[in-house]
Amino acid sequence: MSENTVYTEDNIRSLEWQEHIRLRPGMYIGKLGDGSSPDDGIYILVKEVVDNSIDEFVMGGGRTIEIQIKEGAVVIRDFGRGIPLGKVVDVVSKMNTGAKYDSKAFKKSVGLNGVGTKAVNALSENFIVESFRDSKSKFANFKRGVLIEESNIKESSSRRGTKVEFRPDSKIFNNYKFQIEYVEKLVWNYVYLNPGLSIFLNNEKYFSEDGLKDLLKNNLSGEIIHPIIHLRGEDIEVALTHADKSQSEQYYSFVNGQHTTQGGTHQSAFREAIVTTIRNHFGKQYEASDIRQSVIGAISLKVIEPVFESQTKTKLGSNDMGPDGGTIRTYILDFLRTKLDNFLHKNQDYANAIQKKIIRAERERKELSGIQKLAKERAKKASLHNRKLRDCKIHYNDLKDERRLETTLFITEGDSASGSITSSRDVQTQAVFSLKGKPLNCFGLSKKVVYENEEFNLLQAALNIEDGLEDLRYNNVVIATDADVDGMHIRLLLITFFLQFFPELVSEGHLYILQTPLFRVRNKKSTIYCFDYEEKEDAISQLGVNPEITRFKGLGEISPGEFKMFIGENIRLEPVMLGKEHIDSLLEYYMGKNTPKRQEFIIENLKVEQDITEL
Repeated sequence: MSENTVYTEDNIRSLEWQEHIRLRPGMYIGKLGDGSSPDDGIYILVKEVVDNSIDEFVMGGGRTIEIQIKEGAVVIRDFGRGIPLGKVVDVVSKMNTGAKYDSKAFKKSVGLNGVGTKAVNALSENFIVESFRDSKSKFANFKRGVLIEESNIKESSSRRGTKVEFRPDSKIFNNYKFQIEYVEKLVWNYVYLNPGLSIFLNNEKYFSEDGLKDLLKNNLSGEIIHPIIHLRGEDIEVALTHADKSQSEQYYSFVNGQHTTQGGTHQSAFREAIVTTIRNHFGKQYEASDIRQSVIGAISLKVIEPVFESQTKTKLGSNDMGPDGGTIRTYILDFLRTKLDNFLHKNQDYANAIQKKIIRAERERKELSGIQKLAKERAKKASLHNRKLRDCKIHYNDLKDERRLETTLFITEGDSASGSITSSRDVQTQAVFSLKGKPLNCFGLSKKVVYENEEFNLLQAALNIEDGLEDLRYNNVVIATDADVDGMHIRLLLITFFLQFFPELVSEGHLYILQTPLFRVRNKKSTIYCFDYEEKEDAISQLGVNPEITRFKGLGEISPGEFKMFIGENIRLEPVMLGKEHIDSLLEYYMGKNTPKRQEFIIENLKVEQDITEL
């Protein structure tokens, strides 16, 4: 130990509440990010504020919430009871201050810690809160959590409720941008779970009458074999159907309004209850995998003081419905054994369709069994030494690791590209899977191809998604190809693979395209990397006369030293998002055998880009 090391009272310091949040933001909102991922911090900030407005709706205070997001700033207005005017400052700036600690009505809530809006306040460049109640109003204005202006209580003609305005701090959220599709998804989940609530996002209305039934209906990506079964009970709501062609299971699960993307005890119990109920109904011991094949289900549960397995609250860890209640497993099993079984007895056509689906799944499984066994043996050997995978040390299913949200798998083409990424990656959180040439176009093929094709089988094993997303090993699955025709084709083939066999990986926001620079423009003093032609022209103007311009034809041409900059903090990811179109029809058009239609489209929409050489 150095002789100069001194430990005195001067080494001890107490941080202000906002300082601690800003110093350790991950403790409060998970990962920071730039908005390209649905679990990035800027969306958590929106959610924390809206959650309070939802609580007002639950308590009978206001049926409308308005959200405006424009140029990086957010405005949220509800028409609830309004914050008590004497506590407007305290509620958003004093830790562990709130109204939910003693209320039984809020026991079945997620946000009981009195931290939410304080975190938003501390992590915002500007934060304004205004409360309207009893024909009076009061506002407070903060900058990075520090109060800079506070009004007196004054007369007001505005409708009662609360208005919050904030702009995330660009010093913490670098180059952030709101993807409105992610906010839209968040809003839809709110209205699905709160029938009767209207939310206006940028003046567009979101409303649901049938809750989880609407959720499934609006997220279906193909044909289904029977209409959606919708069941409600005390503290539980369930919706269920079966896809016609998809062979994977897909679940949407919620606890007290929190979207548990990683599932948990309630989702496991739901899956088990479906199997038990179906077996009992038909009086046959069907294989669990045959029963659950193609299931699309949603469950919403209300639990007293739920416990989650991580800070981000994406996986439920509670075993009990509450301190004095029974187990979650028993509660869900009893509910489905009664309600679902009764429904199937009353609706024989639904039961017949499910049974036919099970028998078809059984036949397909038996046809696959030999191939599957060989593939699993091959994958097991590969997991010990997979020449295609350069793994990282932390994984997404390491729920206790604070860096799990950063875990990324880069899928690359060829050895040169994978070599550059492998050399420059963060070995803690970034892994590389190297493809050899173009993968197979698997549109219209059965899951048999996943086991017969070595690359697909090894990719499935690397991601650990054969039986669903619960144990997914990487939060971000990034397709990293050259930005040329071949690279674009490989992107399409890989996206087809995931949409065909693992659509939930895309719908849950895990799939991305890596954006890498097309040009490097530099002079003796500065270097600028440009991602498109417009950026190149701006860089030329900025650097002046005759700068050196390099065109990167492929990822392999970028040196590992340079590559490190493009997959680090400033990584640019383009999320692969699903619209409202059916996956089947999309794939049929782009990857099917309708060549003349595609040719027509290409001819009509072809654009030629030309480099203009300045003389």
